[in-house]
Amino acid sequence: MRVVIGEGSCGIAAGAAKVHSKLHELLEGTDISVGIAGCIGMCFLEPIIDIYDEKTLLKRLVKVKEADAETIADALNKNDFEALKKYEISEDDSVFLSKQTRIALRRCGLIDPESIDAYTDDGGYSALKQVLTSMTPEEVIEEIKASGLAGRGGAGFPTWFKWNAARKSEGTEKYLICNADEGDPGAFMDRAVIESDPHTLIEGMLIGAYAIGASHAFVYVRAEYPLAIVRLQKAINEAMEKGYLGENILGTGFSCFLKIKAGAGAFVCGEETALIESLEGKRGMPRLKPPFPAEKGYENKPSNINNVETFANVAWIIENGGEAFSALGTENSKGTKVFALTGKIKRGGLVEIPMGLTLKEVIYDIGGGIRDNREFKAVQLGGPSGGCIPKELLDTVIDYKALSATGAIMGSGGMVVMDEGTCMVNMARFFLDFTTKESCGKCVHCRIGTKRMFEILTRITEGNGKEGDVELLEELCDGIRSGALCGLGQTAPNPVLTTIKYFRNEYEAHINEKRCPAGECATLRTYSIDAEKCKGCTLCSKKCPVNAISGVLKEAHAIDTEKCIKCGQCKEVCKFDAVEVK
Repeated sequence: MRVVIGEGSCGIAAGAAKVHSKLHELLEGTDISVGIAGCIGMCFLEPIIDIYDEKTLLKRLVKVKEADAETIADALNKNDFEALKKYEISEDDSVFLSKQTRIALRRCGLIDPESIDAYTDDGGYSALKQVLTSMTPEEVIEEIKASGLAGRGGAGFPTWFKWNAARKSEGTEKYLICNADEGDPGAFMDRAVIESDPHTLIEGMLIGAYAIGASHAFVYVRAEYPLAIVRLQKAINEAMEKGYLGENILGTGFSCFLKIKAGAGAFVCGEETALIESLEGKRGMPRLKPPFPAEKGYENKPSNINNVETFANVAWIIENGGEAFSALGTENSKGTKVFALTGKIKRGGLVEIPMGLTLKEVIYDIGGGIRDNREFKAVQLGGPSGGCIPKELLDTVIDYKALSATGAIMGSGGMVVMDEGTCMVNMARFFLDFTTKESCGKCVHCRIGTKRMFEILTRITEGNGKEGDVELLEELCDGIRSGALCGLGQTAPNPVLTTIKYFRNEYEAHINEKRCPAGECATLRTYSIDAEKCKGCTLCSKKCPVNAISGVLKEAHAIDTEKCIKCGQCKEVCKFDAVEVK
C-alpha cells in the first residue's frame, strides 16, 4: 500500500508537509510507504492524501490536518477503511476532476515530481525516443501543425509556425526558450505544471529544440516560484544523469543543454522580447519587431519562445498523433486549455477542459458555482491584459475567437470569478494599479497613459468623479492601444473598456450619485442598522473602534454616520443581518 500526499505550493501552504512528516513517523517500519505528488488541481480541498494499492487508487482523503495523522495511520495499519470515511472526498467535489479532460496536466498530482523513474514508469520520455530515432525535424513540425496547437501564453499563435520560422532561419546556433514568467494576478498554471510534472516540460522542450535545431535551451521562471525552481533543477540533473539531456542524447547524436534563469518578477518580462533582454542581463524592455525572435532573438541568434503549457502538450501530441489533439476543441481553437479558477468560487483550483465548453459549464459544473450561493456578476479572463465578461454572456464558448468578441482575451489562463459584492469600477482600478506599477516605462502612452487612467479610476471610487470622466477614460484607452509598443501595453486598457461596456451604470452611479452599487468602495459606503432586525445584542457597539454605534441592551441600535469610519466590523459580527451597507 502507498500513501501519497499532494505537495504542490498550495498543499504545503495548507499544511501537507506537516501531515507528511507525521505520517512518515507513524508508518515507519510498516509495509506502507509514504510519498509525495504535486498538485492535482483541487486546491480547495488541500491537504489531499491518496491511498494506492500498486497503481489502483483506493481512497482520496481531503482537508486532512496534522492532528488527523494518527487516526489515519491507525486505520491503515488495521486495514480499516471505514474509519477513513469522514475524510473521503464527496461525490460533489469529485465532479471537479471527472468533468475535465487532462493533457497538459495528465500526470500532475499523480506521480512523484522529484523522481525521474516515476515519470518514465508512466511512459515519460517515450515521445522523445520516438522523435530522435524515427522522425525528422520537419516531420515533428508537421505533427504539431496537424494538432492545431496554438501558443498557450495568451496570443494563441500557431506553434508550428514559430517552430518552422526558427528552423528555416539561417545560422547553426539557435536557442529554445520557455516562458515561465507567469505574472497575471490569480494565475498559477505554469507553476503547478513545473512543481508537479517538471519532466513533461523538459521532454516537450527537447522535442521543440530538435525540431528547430537548437542545442541550448532556457527556462525563464519567476524567482517567486522557489519550489518550482528546486524541482525543475532536480529534474534537469536527473535527466542529465539518465542520458535524456546533454551531450549525445540517447546515443542519437542530438545534444541539448538546459538552464534555468530566475526572473526578478517584472510582469513585462512575460513579453517575449523583454524576456530575451532580461535573459541577456539587460533591463527587461520590449524590442521593436521586426525582426522577430525567430530571426534575431537571444544574442541575436534565431530563437523560439513558448510557454510552459504549450510545451506540456507536445509529448502527448507526438505519442497520440496531431489528429487526436485537433479532434478536441473547436474549429478555431484546438485541444484543451488549462485555467486557474479563482475568486468567489466554491471549488477553486486548476481546470483543464476541451476548448468549446462554455464559461457557465466551467464556473457552475466544474467550479460548483458561486461561494455562499451569491449571485454571479462577472468573470475576468486574461489578467491585466484581459477583460470582464458579464452574467448575460455566461454561455460564451471558450475559444480564442469567441472570447475576443466579448472584449476579453483567453490570456494565459487566469479565470477570476466575481459575485454581486464586487465593484466593477474598483476591479478596473485594481488591474490598472497593477499595470501602472509593472509598466517598463519605455512607451509614453503606456507609462503616462495608464497612470492617468489609474488616477481617474481612483478619483471615481473615492466619490470625486466628474462628468466626462468615462469619455476621458475611453479616449485614453484608444491612445494607449494604438501607441504602446508591446502587447502588454496595447491590452492594458481591456479591463477598463470591458467594465465600461458592460457595467457603465456602475460608473455613472459612482460619478452622478456618489454611490457604489456593490457597496465595496469604502469612501462611498453608508452603514445603517435595520431596527426591525436588530435584537440589541450590543455586539456591534462593542466591536466598533470609534464608538459610532449607540443603543441599550435588547433595543435597536443606531449608527452615527458622521463618526463611522466604514471599517465593516459591525457587519462582520452581526448575527441577525441587521447591518446594512448602501
